[in-house]
Amino acid sequence: MPIRLFVGNLPYNVTEAELRELFSAVGPLSKIYLPTDRETGKLRGFAFLEFNDNAHAQEAIRRFNSQLFKG
Repeated sequence: MPIRLFVGNLPYNVTEAELRELFSAVGPLSKIYLPTDRETGKLRGFAFLEFNDNAHAQEAIRRFNSQLFKG
């Protein structure tokens, strides 16, 4: 069963490739979802990441919680 993580306070210009590169350091991601605003189509500043392995998800939380990303 996939483990979904919420990642907040992201810059509005972040890309899926950048998130995949950063979080793949702890394990393979099965899915990345970057929500967009319905009206403007712009990113909303947060994402949902899915890991297939609970250990990878826990390591991502441990390693990246409260860390700066792109300033």
